[in-house]
Amino acid sequence: MTRLLPLQNESALPDHGRCLDSAFRFLSFRPRSESEIKSFLAKKGYETNTIEKVLIRLRADNLVDDEAFAQFWKSNRQTFSPRGHSSLRRELRNKGIEPDMIDRILEDLDEHAAACKAAEKKAKHLAGHDYQTFRRKLAGFLGRRGFAYDICNSVVNSFWEKRGKDDEE
Repeated sequence: MTRLLPLQNESALPDHGRCLDSAFRFLSFRPRSESEIKSFLAKKGYETNTIEKVLIRLRADNLVDDEAFAQFWKSNRQTFSPRGHSSLRRELRNKGIEPDMIDRILEDLDEHAAACKAAEKKAKHLAGHDYQTFRRKLAGFLGRRGFAYDICNSVVNSFWEKRGKDDEE
């Protein structure tokens, strides 16, 4: 583990140490965006000046990096709870990531593959339903996860066809 060395005048700021400890604790659970850390520390009652100095320290130690955070968020979402382009864009914007950075992060997103992954489990639960119910429920599920209509439609149709082939065997 890397030992973090104190910056100049850190000991002269009594609030600085407590603020830094709060930031470290907040970062210990998962990576955070700079905006998330700022708002967390502000809610804790730290002064803006102290928060800025702590953020400078965190940046210097490579503990805060919005681009790395956005990559982490996208990867985590695609692995555990796949989302569409619009949903991921909204989540990252809410986390304080800049729009141009969001565009760069999401440019290689394979929405169709993500929609298929999200639909797999849900489609199994809908196995006994007729086409209209299957379509309504699966398309609604995918739509709520931020997938575009044409992708939802394509995935629903492919899963329905796959289901028909599985029933024939």
